[in-house]
Amino acid sequence: MQELPIVQKTRKPDWLRVKLPLGENYKHVRGLVDTHRLHTICESGNCPNMGECWGEGTATFMILGNVCTRSCGFCAVATGRPDPVDWDEPQRVAEAIHLMKVKHAVITSVDRDELRDGGSIIWYNTIKAVKALNPGTTLETLIPDFKGQAENIQRIIDAAPQVVSHNVETVERLSKQVRIQAKYRRSIEVLRTLKQGGMRTKTGIMLGLGEKKEEVVQTLEDLALANVDVVTLGQYLQPTQKHLPVERFVHPDEFAELREIGYELGFDYVESGPLVRSSYHSERHVFKGYGRSKWQEEKELAKNI
Repeated sequence: MQELPIVQKTRKPDWLRVKLPLGENYKHVRGLVDTHRLHTICESGNCPNMGECWGEGTATFMILGNVCTRSCGFCAVATGRPDPVDWDEPQRVAEAIHLMKVKHAVITSVDRDELRDGGSIIWYNTIKAVKALNPGTTLETLIPDFKGQAENIQRIIDAAPQVVSHNVETVERLSKQVRIQAKYRRSIEVLRTLKQGGMRTKTGIMLGLGEKKEEVVQTLEDLALANVDVVTLGQYLQPTQKHLPVERFVHPDEFAELREIGYELGFDYVESGPLVRSSYHSERHVFKGYGRSKWQEEKELAKNI
């Protein structure tokens, strides 16, 4: 594979510019989140696309509080002792989604390793509440690994959201450094179990943490063997000085190349670009064949030029 130029990590390149949060829709979503005492990964994770997504009237809700029991080296969410489980939260999330009138909703959560069920019961209740109150809304769930415990993973399968996502985040060599309490192979098995349970599966990978291109390709191959449907690849951005540094800013051409490799490996949808995050354009990831058909159309068009 051709090596692409590496941009010095001390300077953020022009392609990483983001839109500021503006507009009436942004204010509307901001008000709903505050009124219903909801947490969003958009805020807790310092997502660069918050202005764009909130401006379109969508947000990724984060359940089970905003304090995580894990201390991943990349994540801006606070680590510590979480508050007790709020059993009313599922209904509040369902009501907020109803008031926002969104056609597609995304829900994620912190890790709750101190709970015997890992938070999977709240997850089940939330999915069921959202589906009951919003029958026309498609739903993606970005779940933790639940330590690989089958009973907890099965609750997600039983609740049956349209898409279940679990992020591997990085290549196997860097996994222990980036995701201290997680395991690369365990995440692969979680995705495999979800797929075997009939779920449409999705995962995300961050680039710029020191991985080599061949390691990224190996990760894609591992995910393809687990029959994962959707893969997102985006640039890692250091949320604070306490977090892992950015080793390099990956050029958009490399993201485009990895998108091609992903489709060649058989993924149904590959979202790859510097500002791509797990939930970015997630409404498109629901529909089987959508991404692959667009990619095939692009290839045919390129042949005719």
